Amino acid sequence: MKGEIVMKYKGWLLPPALRDFHEGRIWLKNHSPFSTADIDKAMKRNYLHIIEGIQMEPIIKCNRCHNVDPHLFTIFDCSKCQRQCSYCRHCIRMGRVSSCTQLMIWNGPKAIKKRMHSFKWAGQLTELQQLAANETLASVKAKRSHLIHAVCGAGKTELLFPAVHDALKRGLRICIATPRTDVVLELYPRFQQVFPKTIIHALYGGVTQQNGYAQLVIATTHQLYRFESAFDIMIVDEADAFPYTIDETLQRAVTKAKKEEAPIVFVTATPSQKLLNAYQHESYSFIPKRYHNHPLPVPKFCTLWGYDKSFKRGEIPKRLRKWTEERFERKEPFLIFFPTISLMHKAIPLFQLINEKILAVHAEDPERKEKVWMLRKNEVQGLLTTTILERGITISNLQVAVIGAESPIFTASALIQIAGRVGRNIQFPDGDVLFFHHGITTEMDEARAKILFYNKEGFSQ
Repeated sequence: MKGEIVMKYKGWLLPPALRDFHEGRIWLKNHSPFSTADIDKAMKRNYLHIIEGIQMEPIIKCNRCHNVDPHLFTIFDCSKCQRQCSYCRHCIRMGRVSSCTQLMIWNGPKAIKKRMHSFKWAGQLTELQQLAANETLASVKAKRSHLIHAVCGAGKTELLFPAVHDALKRGLRICIATPRTDVVLELYPRFQQVFPKTIIHALYGGVTQQNGYAQLVIATTHQLYRFESAFDIMIVDEADAFPYTIDETLQRAVTKAKKEEAPIVFVTATPSQKLLNAYQHESYSFIPKRYHNHPLPVPKFCTLWGYDKSFKRGEIPKRLRKWTEERFERKEPFLIFFPTISLMHKAIPLFQLINEKILAVHAEDPERKEKVWMLRKNEVQGLLTTTILERGITISNLQVAVIGAESPIFTASALIQIAGRVGRNIQFPDGDVLFFHHGITTEMDEARAKILFYNKEGFSQ
């Protein structure tokens, strides 16, 4: 109105994006994607709680990854604070945390959780899946941790849908954590399809920032270093996978990232004896057969004497060459697993003489994601790989060979997981699983014996 004095608001409004990003995270102050002015104003209002990066007493400890191994800290002369500082080498790939580093924890208003989540899945759970889904849901509601032990291809992801949907409707925040990036890349589009109106974030090394407050987070276990008391439910998929099983800081990261009373659901086809001892008699679901009701493909053992010398001479062993050429004749996608990167590098130019589109992939390959995608899209027919692809990949009509199956890297669990890549599709329930070897090991025998046991168990019910 004429003559009315308009007062301008001179305060500060909390940017919702800042709250959505930082809630539940423990983050380096100098790595925040938001402006210094907004961070300082949030700190002034006590929305962000600041803690030191490295705790020195009573023991030295990284407050982000909870590393307490004194051998993984380095002392240096810090130009910033003009004194000697320590930094943590264990989580340095995520940005250096040192004694004078400031870590931020959100202490402000909570994000608004949606309670209306569409559930778009037209599938049907099998009787065993439904039983396991019901048991898991009951455990989650009771805030009781649970172990799902289900063979490769049993449909573990699908039986998680009811528990995840129930938690979303209750306004809870869920994390599905896994040791492998490839599993994150496999799960993310599947959950997006089932929960199309839910904000879901996929977190792994090198991923770009994603917007909004994610009620469902699918992340590698390493990414959990960056979370603190964030999740109401924690699901650890492939709970037996390297490096999670041998790295205590990753196991602590799972506990640190969830709220104190939040249950953990462990999901795996090859549980450790420790997991079985903890849950088998209390909170446990077991599925010994695949969703399509066909048996698991049983590995065949095939001698390949002196295979390493053959590759060094510039030759592919005859049996392996014949197997590979048959895959091309039959137009079947395939994976060939190698025990070492160096042997695989010797082999790849020889395989490319058979077909120039054969590619090789390993954990540190910057094009790893793209190469696996090309196999999924039938742009290449075969990949040479390390154990990085032993899990987290589902491709129709896939055939598998293992070179040097006697090597220590190929444990019984790894070989079971590798065999589990084959026959997952109802249209192609069988396929080749060949263990090429220079002598049969107890691990190879154990892998085949367990697969035969699961088949017996699955078809005796």
